[in-house]
Amino acid sequence: ELQLVESGGDLAQPGGSLTLSCTTSGFAFRQAGMNWYRQPPGKERELVARIFGSWNTTNYVDAVKGRFTISRDNNRATVTLQMNDLKIEDTAIYYCHTRIAGRAYWGQGTQVTVSS
Repeated sequence: ELQLVESGGDLAQPGGSLTLSCTTSGFAFRQAGMNWYRQPPGKERELVARIFGSWNTTNYVDAVKGRFTISRDNNRATVTLQMNDLKIEDTAIYYCHTRIAGRAYWGQGTQVTVSS
């Protein structure tokens, strides 16, 4: 069974940092592109960052460029989102996502709240 399990969400102050992790199982992680999405309160879910299976190429939404870093550990089948210089508008539920054989898979989400 394919599983994506996020962890690391917490309450942080503006300017602070958090590290989100997604532990995976049940598929060929090394070949899979992995994504982090987020859904702010009352808004639609949006793609935040992605890392491709080959060459570890990464993409970011403009709002997080220079602050967030996505990385992967193929030996541990995990993907990490390092979030620095957090802003109030980063408050959201963060989801790990992948697409395998045309089907989308999501984790349960982890809450990130940025507040002073």
